[in-house]
Amino acid sequence: MKKLILMVVAFATLAASQLFLAACNDGETYAEMKDKEKNSINKFLKDNELVGPIKVISESTFLEQDSLTNVDENEFVLFNEDGIYMQIVRKGEGKNMVEMAKEQADSTISKVLLCRFFEYDIQNADTTISNYYVSAIVDKMLCTYKHQGRSYSASFTEGRMRQAYSGYVPAGWLKPLDYIRLTRNAGKQAKVRLIVPHSSGTSNASNYVLPYYYEISYELGK
Repeated sequence: MKKLILMVVAFATLAASQLFLAACNDGETYAEMKDKEKNSINKFLKDNELVGPIKVISESTFLEQDSLTNVDENEFVLFNEDGIYMQIVRKGEGKNMVEMAKEQADSTISKVLLCRFFEYDIQNADTTISNYYVSAIVDKMLCTYKHQGRSYSASFTEGRMRQAYSGYVPAGWLKPLDYIRLTRNAGKQAKVRLIVPHSSGTSNASNYVLPYYYEISYELGK
């Protein structure tokens, strides 16, 4: 009886080990997931149902154009440092946070920003979160700019993104802040389109190595 029990335990252990090894063998490596992400982005640039074929421009061309992208030609600038693609649909009115800090002679400033957006999973071709179509809902984030190091940090305080990702604001959402102006003037808010790789994305993007497309408007809150 004792031998039979030991044989059953050994068989169960072996079976569990084989199942574990099979699961590992079936799983993708991080490098493979990154390759899939890159391919998904490249495919989206060439053909997508949201904005059509995208013309990628360099950072140097972007700066030569006064930090603007030609929307009629569907230009997106590629930032080599982090792999983010950005199109400025509207630059907005007012000042950016860098100018606000200089104006207030303060090395650190914090502002409430109101955002309307939608989030689209490029790899799975699915709109995952949005507040575009519900006027009563707006996402709020508290954003801080530090002149030393010229860095931004932020947290969501209300809205759909807070519900989905707690307070975490992905780096991709902060990328446009150097290039847009902030206003409370309705209809004159800055608007951008972004392609954000997992390394600058949400926790879900990071965990599953997924690229996301965003359309976001930024309005200065009170």
